[in-house]
Amino acid sequence: MIWYPYEQMKGMKAPYQIVDAEGVYLYTKNRKLIDSVASWWSVIHGYKHPELNQAILEQAERFSHVMLGGLTHVPVQRLAEKLEQFLPGDLNHIFFSDSGSVAVEVALKMALQFYRNRGEKRRTMVLALEHAYHGDTFKAMEVGDDADYHFVMEAYGPSAYVKHIPTQIEALEEAFEKYHDRLHAMIVEPLLQAAGGMRMYEVSFLRRARELCDQYEVLLIFDEVATGFGRTGHRFAADLVLPDILVLGKALTGGYIGHAVTVANQKVFDGFYDDHAEHALMHGPTFAGNALACSAALKSIELFETQKEMEKIKRIEEITRREMMDFSDPRIQEIRMMGGCVCIEVKDAMTLKGYQQFAYERGVFSRPFLQCLYAMVPYVIGEEELVQVLDTMKAWFAR
Repeated sequence: MIWYPYEQMKGMKAPYQIVDAEGVYLYTKNRKLIDSVASWWSVIHGYKHPELNQAILEQAERFSHVMLGGLTHVPVQRLAEKLEQFLPGDLNHIFFSDSGSVAVEVALKMALQFYRNRGEKRRTMVLALEHAYHGDTFKAMEVGDDADYHFVMEAYGPSAYVKHIPTQIEALEEAFEKYHDRLHAMIVEPLLQAAGGMRMYEVSFLRRARELCDQYEVLLIFDEVATGFGRTGHRFAADLVLPDILVLGKALTGGYIGHAVTVANQKVFDGFYDDHAEHALMHGPTFAGNALACSAALKSIELFETQKEMEKIKRIEEITRREMMDFSDPRIQEIRMMGGCVCIEVKDAMTLKGYQQFAYERGVFSRPFLQCLYAMVPYVIGEEELVQVLDTMKAWFAR
C-alpha cells in the first residue's frame, strides 16, 4: 500500500492515475489535464522534453550512478563547473545531495560548523521567518514555522535555537540587536514563501538582512529550492542580494530527477579547508552527484539559457496580471502575483473545498492548500493554456 504525502490515509480521495505526460499536459485514461503546479513547481520545461530525455538516456548507456566517496565522473564535474559560471558572485563551492530538504540540512550544518571550526561555540542560534517552510527533515522543520506541516515538533516544545520573525525590517533589526552574538545563520526563502502560503515580500528586507549579517558576521542562507530558476521573475533572488550559502533543488534537473545542491561562497569553504581532519564537512548522501541527475541538470540549465526562459516568465506574469485585473470576490482575502506564481488567498479554507475536482472536470490539475488557490505553471505553457488555468480559478468563484 502506498502511503501518500500530506494525506490522512483514512478516507483519502483516490488520486488521479497518470498514464502519460507531455509538454504542460498530464494524461489520465480518459482526461487531458494542464498541470498548473508543475509537479510541485519543478517541471519548468514541461514533460517528456526530447533533449532532457536524450541526456538521461545517453548517460544511462554509460552508467547511472557511482558514489562521490573516492570517485568522481564527468557529469558531476561539468555541472559543478557550470554552476560556478552560472551563479552570481563567489558562490563557487558546490555540495551535492538528493533533495531540497537534505540540502537545507547541509546548509544549516555548514553554518553551525563554520563557527565551531573557529572556536565560536556561543553561536548556536538561527534566525528564520514566520510562516517559513524549508522541508520536512528535522532541522528543516525546526527552522520552519507552519503548524500545518510541522506540528510534530510540538513534542519538543519551543526551540532554544531558532528565532522566527515577520518580514518586517523593524523586527529584523530588533532580532539582530538582541541575538547577534548567538546567531550563526539567518535562513530565508527569498521574496516568495511558497509552501507557507505563497507569501511575497520586498527585496528591501533581504538587502537589510545582508547588511546586518555583514555587520554582525552572521551567515546568510537563501533557500531557493522553490524560488530559483526564475519563479520570482528573477533568475535567482541571489542575483539581487548575494547570500553566503545558496540552496537549489526542484527545477535544478527540470523536475526529472530528485537532486539538489548547497552552494557556499569562498569564505564558508575556507572555514573548512585546513590541516585539521575534524574540520571537514562530514556529510555524504548516497546519491549525491548522481550521474543521471547531473546530466539532466546540465541540459536543464542549457535549456533555461537557450530557450529564453526568463522572457517566457515575463510573459506569463504579463498575461496573469491582465487576466486577473479587476477580479474580486468577497470571499477573497488577497490576490498575489510574482513572476511565474499567482495566488488567490481566501478568507476561509472551506471556500476551496471541491476545487480540485472542479478543475479536473475542466481540464486542469490543481492542488490548493491551506487558504491558497494558486498556479505555478511550467514555463513552456502557451497563452491559451494559461488563460484556461486562470479562467478555471475565476470560474470557481462565479458558481
